[in-house]
Amino acid sequence: MQEELAAFKDADLARGLTESIRALTPEREGGKPITLMEVCGTHTVSIARNGIRTLMPEQVRLASGPGCPVCVTSNHDIDKVIALAKVPDVIITTFGDMTRVPGSTSSLLQEQAAGADVRIVYSPLDALAVARENPDRQVIFVGVGFETTTPLVAMAIKRAKAEGLSNFTVYAAHKNMPGALEVIVNDPQLTLDALILPGHVSTIIGVEPYRFLAEKYGIPGVVTGFEPNDILQGIAMIMRQIHEGRADIEIAYARGVMPEGNPVALAAIDEVFQTCDATWRGIGVIPGSGYEIREGFAEFDAMRRFQPDVEETVEHAGCRCGDVLRGVMRPDECPLFRKVCTPENPVGPCMVSSEGSCTAYFRYL
Repeated sequence: MQEELAAFKDADLARGLTESIRALTPEREGGKPITLMEVCGTHTVSIARNGIRTLMPEQVRLASGPGCPVCVTSNHDIDKVIALAKVPDVIITTFGDMTRVPGSTSSLLQEQAAGADVRIVYSPLDALAVARENPDRQVIFVGVGFETTTPLVAMAIKRAKAEGLSNFTVYAAHKNMPGALEVIVNDPQLTLDALILPGHVSTIIGVEPYRFLAEKYGIPGVVTGFEPNDILQGIAMIMRQIHEGRADIEIAYARGVMPEGNPVALAAIDEVFQTCDATWRGIGVIPGSGYEIREGFAEFDAMRRFQPDVEETVEHAGCRCGDVLRGVMRPDECPLFRKVCTPENPVGPCMVSSEGSCTAYFRYL
């Protein structure tokens, strides 16, 4: 297994893939760049850490997209979570990155310092364990993420119902990726030529939900993994499509992604959740791009149960996370980058999350 994985970092293979990319890259009139967007935060980090941008031909531009689930969570959603943290006798359980994301006037970390019970967990099943251990307290799990994490939360809700756990609820801020991609490809400020499609999400949904990108918009896409040569292979496949004048959705991550996805995980999502409109930071409301808990599991919906007062949402002046997430601005073009906004003093979530574009640029570029 280690020998097989070593191939994904093999220097000779990387050089060969890079040469293929250069040979397949067309020259455009007027020097117009060829823009490829990676829409997965893990890809963003891998591209930055491994210096993949420096391997690209001069006319190829790699843009980061809305693939960091913490980053695309809106200020209003953060404010709702903070309001829930202020409910008496509540324990908030969440992934670590979420505690530091600033809302309009506070963050979960600040609320914890003020006395709120906020606990970091690594799985929604950990949150269930907290609920079992604290039967006299209400435990809320903050559910964020794309289709990768949504099935896990669905299974946790199903288990809570089966066990009769009346002190467990979920704040659902889950989102699905294809709707956001349609908005991105129609953004007048961003001319995209192709998409490096997310590996983790695609293990769940497969490739059919992306098909419209090629058929309706003529945008090629390749699902790829996260090792350096995974990404280079995906880019090489994209450049071959562009070179041949075609647009398809292809898989360069066959060891992880099946064309049909994961039917069991998809069924779990469909049983517990239904799609709804969702607000994405920097993009706005995208119809059908979110998940809300179905009526049959309504008792596990934290907002329905507690109905807290939520403060008026205020956006942070000067923060350009929205433009970074749309791919129209590099992190280092934001006037706050490194000067005011750092991982120790994040103004926006792109500098908070380990998958955020600003964090990747700060650490590796």
